[in-house]
Formats: sequence, C-alpha cells, structure tokens
Amino acid sequence: MIQCKPKRATYISLSAIVVILISGLSYILNDFSTSRSYGLFFYLISAALLTVVILLILVKMMAGYRFINAGKEKIEVKLPLKGFKKQYDLNQVLAWQEEIVITNKKEFRQITIAFEDKTSISLSNHEHTSYQELYKYLMKKVPKKKVKA
Repeated sequence: MIQCKPKRATYISLSAIVVILISGLSYILNDFSTSRSYGLFFYLISAALLTVVILLILVKMMAGYRFINAGKEKIEVKLPLKGFKKQYDLNQVLAWQEEIVITNKKEFRQITIAFEDKTSISLSNHEHTSYQELYKYLMKKVPKKKVKA
C-alpha cells in the first residue's frame, strides 16, 4: 500500500514563515498605534501586503493538506480539513497527467488525477511523500489513461 502524505518539513517551514510574517504585521500595527515613525501610506500598504501574503500561504497550506493511499486496485483520497474521504477503483480514473518543470536546476513534478465524479487531486514531489511510488503504480496499473503533455 502506497501512502502519500504531506511532508512535515514543508509544513514546518511554511508555518515558520507565517509566524515571521504575523510578527512583522503585529510590529507594524503596534508601531502605528504608538509612535507613527513612518507615514500613513507606508502603514496601509505594508499591513495590506503582509495580510494578503499570510492569507495566501495559509490557504496554500490548507489546500495541500491531503492524504492519498493507493494499492489493491484502489485509490483512497482523504482531505481532513474538508472532512472528505472517498475511495476510487482504478477503473474510475478518467485520466492522469504528470507535469515536470525544471527551475534553478531543481525538478518539480506534479501528478494530477481526474476521476469520474469530476473530482481531481494533485500531488507534488516537493510537498508529498512517496510521490515516485505513486507514479510507478499509475504507470503500471493505468498507463493508457496517462495524458501526454
């Protein structure tokens, strides 16, 4: 049984970034309420920018938090934050595709799997464990449903 789950190191580093951004936002808001050493325009822009970046990272973290189990001719998808858990047979896979992007001499891979009930999931090698095993499993079990890039 192949178990793809979020990498702990990814979530720890993203959480550290969120904590740093929240502390920066609180510093800016505290400075505005006490000393106002900068102009009003600076406080407005920086607070809005930091808030948007914090929200984007949090949404990214929540959307990527998923568990995939594959084996015994089935794929099980769990999205704990949505309360979604569903098991699919391999014949319910409509198509799957692997995208490969090479940036700064590093390879980013992402698998997208579409199912018959119009649900799709995406996994990447940087955010999930057992990515290569899932790719080999799909190549072995459903190679005809792979979409050519």
